[in-house]
Amino acid sequence: MGFATVIPGLLFLICATLGPALTAALGFSCNSTASCHGLVGYKAPNETTLAAVQSLFGVPHLRSILGANDLLESTPANATVRQGQIIRIPFDCSCSNGTGTSRKIPVYTVRSNDILSDIATNVFSSLVTFLDIAAASNITNPNIINVGQHLKIPLPCSCDPVDGEKVVHYAHLVASGSSVEEISRQFNVSADALLRLNKLASDSDLEADVAIDVPLKACSSMISNDSLDSSLLVSNGTYVFTANNCVKCSCSFANNMTLQCQPSQISPSNGSVCPSMLCQGTDLYIGNSTISSCNRTTCNYAGYKGQAILTSLANESTCPAGGAGKINPGAFSWNFLVTLLLMVLFLLRVQ
Repeated sequence: MGFATVIPGLLFLICATLGPALTAALGFSCNSTASCHGLVGYKAPNETTLAAVQSLFGVPHLRSILGANDLLESTPANATVRQGQIIRIPFDCSCSNGTGTSRKIPVYTVRSNDILSDIATNVFSSLVTFLDIAAASNITNPNIINVGQHLKIPLPCSCDPVDGEKVVHYAHLVASGSSVEEISRQFNVSADALLRLNKLASDSDLEADVAIDVPLKACSSMISNDSLDSSLLVSNGTYVFTANNCVKCSCSFANNMTLQCQPSQISPSNGSVCPSMLCQGTDLYIGNSTISSCNRTTCNYAGYKGQAILTSLANESTCPAGGAGKINPGAFSWNFLVTLLLMVLFLLRVQ
């Protein structure tokens, strides 16, 4: 048994002795039993392809990865991922016992010469620790893993709101030399929120290549609470497919952080055909709008139930506030007459 093999076992025993708080080193705080969508930033250890990354993390559809990284839908599966490039990985998050972890995926199959510490550090770019994998996979001795064994990889996540707002929690790998302020600017998140969420006192507590919880602001939407995707959250610079893939929704600061949804033009996941996406009583499809006089009417996506797409009409005034720039003919005529009468009276008095 080699030195490299013994060390993980010793660390495991030490941490188990010190207490359960050290056995889930990267778990994010999650004070509920909710489910949601999570994101992690995977740093490619060497040159690879999107298809290989998709397979490693068990993401069912390539378009989910394309959306999380705001890549064109036409991007091929064999597109190159450079060494050191960060790829955002979307997954389902489940909360319990005060923390959140990925649900069902990824699952890693042990290969010849694998050891847990290498799997955690090199294969999954330190998004988990070997202690996390051992605990999730019910491994009592981390020195002993077998070729062909399936290991659960518990990616860190959370479903908690932050400062009263719903957010998408993103596991960001800290770059060497980073500061809390730099990360704050990069993701448009308050430095105070980063410090509180990650229990950091200052920049000196940041560790390179260790994931921290970054709460990404999500777009507001008109999705109803009784829709099957009522919990859908989309963060800035990403897009997702919903309603059995019939609808594509995107989020960006350019659209005032309001969810923009439209027909996806792809086949639904349930093998049927996409239902009507017309707003009732109009000829507008979701995502379309029309302007009449000073009013813009928009057909918005409001969720789905079974085979039905829910829609909602929104009206918005396009005229300047207070009617600035418009002339009221009636008011103009009255003011003119009053002014003319005063001038006549002044002239008569002078004479």
